[in-house]
Amino acid sequence: EVKEGEIEEKRFDSIGPAVGKELRNKSFIAIGIMLISIAAYMTFVFRKLSGTLSLLAMNISTLIALLHDIVIPMSIFALLGHYYNVQINAVFVAAVLTILGYTVSDKVVIFDRVRENVLKRARGSKEDLGDIVHKSVMQTLVRSINNTLTVILSSAAIYLFGGESIRYFALALILGVFLGAYSSIFVASPLLVWWSRK
Repeated sequence: EVKEGEIEEKRFDSIGPAVGKELRNKSFIAIGIMLISIAAYMTFVFRKLSGTLSLLAMNISTLIALLHDIVIPMSIFALLGHYYNVQINAVFVAAVLTILGYTVSDKVVIFDRVRENVLKRARGSKEDLGDIVHKSVMQTLVRSINNTLTVILSSAAIYLFGGESIRYFALALILGVFLGAYSSIFVASPLLVWWSRK
């Protein structure tokens, strides 16, 4: 029984180095499993293109772009942790996995349009692969911008008006989704053309 004037401890949380190391290891495992699953998915979805376009080029360009999408937010959060004591926790790991899932769909949409245009080219057109990828990006650009703005605006509302517990989840989402849209156009697509020509 607590007497008047005494303080009662209802809850105590402590995160030691062992828990932090376990979270880090499990996070890297989760991200690794996600990237392998994405590569398997890309191989399965685009298997019919193996005669006209390199599946290896598609997988490598997608994985490099996805690494771009998560390494930059991780770097920004490392700087925030150093200067503002922001901690990377399980919520941030969930944000990174969400970013991977969201941004891969953007890349798949562009590559699916590339696939359609490559198959049309096989029926008689003499377009260069670079021109086909450029045309495919332009055909999906409005959809990509609209989806990205929708997620960024809703995440910005969560960041500005949401609770403290999901504030940095929303910030990570804003960064990752913006970078995902950027990398779909300016990283994955040029890499696909460059690698295919190699």
